[in-house]
Amino acid sequence: MATVVRAQQGDTLDRICLRHYGRTQGATEAALEANPGLAELGPILPIGTPVTLPDAPTQASAGIAAQQPVNLWD
Repeated sequence: MATVVRAQQGDTLDRICLRHYGRTQGATEAALEANPGLAELGPILPIGTPVTLPDAPTQASAGIAAQQPVNLWD
């Protein structure tokens, strides 16, 4: 279920996603898709701008691959 939040002073979409989801990767892109025209408002959103935040995107849908440990020495 989507959540609607309002931009606070100095908010960017990245900052809102970090505050809501705890990360920005994949979340910012999903929020932009859910809010057509939001990017035209500029990098710093006007105070009180409603922003619809969709359900947290899964890591798979966000394009985050499972990381394999790197062994520097064999």
